[in-house]
Amino acid sequence: MPETPPTDAPLPPAGLTRTQRELIVFGAALGLGILAMPFLIWLAGSRVLGPYVHGENPKAGPWALFADYVVGLAHGSAVFWGVALGPVVLVLLVRGFIALWRVLPQPDA
Repeated sequence: MPETPPTDAPLPPAGLTRTQRELIVFGAALGLGILAMPFLIWLAGSRVLGPYVHGENPKAGPWALFADYVVGLAHGSAVFWGVALGPVVLVLLVRGFIALWRVLPQPDA
């Protein structure tokens, strides 16, 4: 069998690129905000405030809240989008504080 001739093309990196990692982190944060936050809000609200009332149904469950949440997102409500983008904002704040911490002068030991 003949061997394949060597090429001068660079090999792709073994891991993910920085852009791919950033997209994964922010995609996961956005997915958490859109999919998990309504259920966490329902859980906390049902424990503290009581059952979620939806129209004539006095004991609507988390899926009723999720449906209302999706409708609010579709209508472009700033409150619903604030909840959805909350985890993304939290990631940006943590990264900003870490960057600030690295820039500040460290006291001598």
